[in-house]
Amino acid sequence: MELAQRLISTRRGTVLVAAIAALLAGAMILVYVDRYRTTLETQGAPVTVLVARHTIHKGSAGDVIASKGLYTATTIREGQLLEGAFSDPSSLRGRVAARDIYPGAQLTAADFASSNDALAASLTEVQRVVSIPLDAAHGLIGDIAAGDRVDIFAGFNVVPLRADGTPVSGGQSRAVLKRIMADIQVLGVGAGKSGGLTGSGATNVQLKVTDEQAANLAFASDNGKIWLALRPSAGAKANPPSIVTVETLLLGVRPVNVMRSFGGRS
Repeated sequence: MELAQRLISTRRGTVLVAAIAALLAGAMILVYVDRYRTTLETQGAPVTVLVARHTIHKGSAGDVIASKGLYTATTIREGQLLEGAFSDPSSLRGRVAARDIYPGAQLTAADFASSNDALAASLTEVQRVVSIPLDAAHGLIGDIAAGDRVDIFAGFNVVPLRADGTPVSGGQSRAVLKRIMADIQVLGVGAGKSGGLTGSGATNVQLKVTDEQAANLAFASDNGKIWLALRPSAGAKANPPSIVTVETLLLGVRPVNVMRSFGGRS
């Protein structure tokens, strides 16, 4: 203690103490840098890995995970990389999540399984696949294939209605046709476990639609008649949909007037 007081009591002593302190600090920095370098060498070079941004639920398709941006690419040290971790987004194709994956977790091969249901793996949110039976003429069987796009027409026999929606007593039914959907993707023709054939000899056509369209299409198939119209492969255009009846087709009656005669709104 007395020696220290003597050293700092003189200018030369103060300089000497400061020099010793600087040497000790430098030595500590060198030791820290050397240990840090050793740690980096132990952990390995930087690598890229896919990490979940949000919770990925079991059953989520890899294509959906990619399209919804449920992951992010992060750089970590090789020593932190889990076995089977994905670094390329293409690794998600044709796979589905085998378990829930939580935010911050690396996406690994163990988290995914091969998709045995290609249709389900291609769907997102409100998208659905619906299969309807169609004969050769109505469904263009033999002329359409997976990947084609079609417009869908539905025909019904309609009776006039009162303002409260009940049928007019003694009202005569009339045939009405309308395009109910446009630019619908065909996913398969004659596909499915049954080979696509129904008991009536019709062929099942699988269409990619929304959940609302699926309900409308199912109703039209059960209660009316469906027609498919093939669209151009590029540059397709369409006029606004309108109803077709005997009056509009042969007599030139405006569709709005025909709708009013049925009790519909203009």
